[in-house]
Amino acid sequence: MAGATRNQGRDLTIQEMARRSGFSEPTLRYYEKIGLLGAVDRDESSGHRRYTPAIVERVEALSCLRSAGMAVSGMRRYLELLSRGDAAAAEQRDLFASQAQKLAADIEQLRLRLTYLRRKADLWDARVRGDLAAEQRAVEDVVRVMDRFMLKD
Repeated sequence: MAGATRNQGRDLTIQEMARRSGFSEPTLRYYEKIGLLGAVDRDESSGHRRYTPAIVERVEALSCLRSAGMAVSGMRRYLELLSRGDAAAAEQRDLFASQAQKLAADIEQLRLRLTYLRRKADLWDARVRGDLAAEQRAVEDVVRVMDRFMLKD
């Protein structure tokens, strides 16, 4: 990954790793505790965590997965399959395809929520302007969007 290249062998502190990855320090500690990061080295004099380039690369990959909505169980599965190399390529494909489908469904839900908010803004704008016909159309639009919410549940 590019992150390990940018790091050029310098170990990162937990604060630097948190800033770089977007994970909080408690999350990094938790991921270490549950085995997602492997062994994180410690500074001999202070005992503080030091993230090596290999761990930085792993954290960056996990950050990308998490930002795509993958749960810890999926990240754990990814790492397990990664350790198996090309023999697990089909399973990796399936894991990512499944996560892509989930993300697409999440995006569709967000679009529906956005449409709802825009129709509600239209309704209130019509009310501000005193345009009863536009307000009635906006109410009908809001009801249609709300009906779509009910179909999703």
